[in-house]
Amino acid sequence: MTERGDKAQDGRRRAVCLIAGAALAPLAAGCAVELPGSGAPARIYVLTPKSTFPDDMPAVDWQLLVETPSAPAGVASSRIALRRKLVELNYFARAAWTDSAPAMLQRLIIESFENSGKIVSVGRQVIGLRADFILKTDLREFQAEYMGEDGAPLGEGEAPFVRVRLNAKLVAMPQREIVASKTWERRLQASSTDMDAIVRAFDEAYGKIQRRLVAWTLGTGETIIEARRQTG
Repeated sequence: MTERGDKAQDGRRRAVCLIAGAALAPLAAGCAVELPGSGAPARIYVLTPKSTFPDDMPAVDWQLLVETPSAPAGVASSRIALRRKLVELNYFARAAWTDSAPAMLQRLIIESFENSGKIVSVGRQVIGLRADFILKTDLREFQAEYMGEDGAPLGEGEAPFVRVRLNAKLVAMPQREIVASKTWERRLQASSTDMDAIVRAFDEAYGKIQRRLVAWTLGTGETIIEARRQTG
């Protein structure tokens, strides 16, 4: 090959290398493009059932079925929700619940009733047991908030608040009549900005509601059963 041909071929090779280098540069520079399977895996978190309750909570001999809580699409997920603005919902990166929030909370509710030792039979509605009552719940708030009650952003480095709001309806069977309804809400600031601290705040905020839910359900249901016995 002539000297002129060698130089032309070298020029073409340099051009190809430059194009390939330009295409790979964003990846080498750590841009937002992320290959499948790359990066650290998500950390999986779970909340805890409760086992301590008021001493005056009644022991009951009726049966209860617990429905899966309903929830808005934004929190009906295994992703852990956060809010920086009143009108916008986001999620923590690389952190998730062990299950979707409604499924996780249904399990916690059932385990908490069982831990109370105050009810003979409690289970999921899907198993088809005969029930005296069905407990329907609506998870309305379940997120960390990086803002004050007025919507103003928190100061730099300030730990977020966790907000949990749950509505419960007790449905008498077989009439399928709503006989009682109550809503609880807790807002609690995490001890730090660390993800573990934020999840502990979720556990504490929801735990307080969970205890009240169990006590309210047993007390309200027993009052209704006693009234039926007296009039029946």
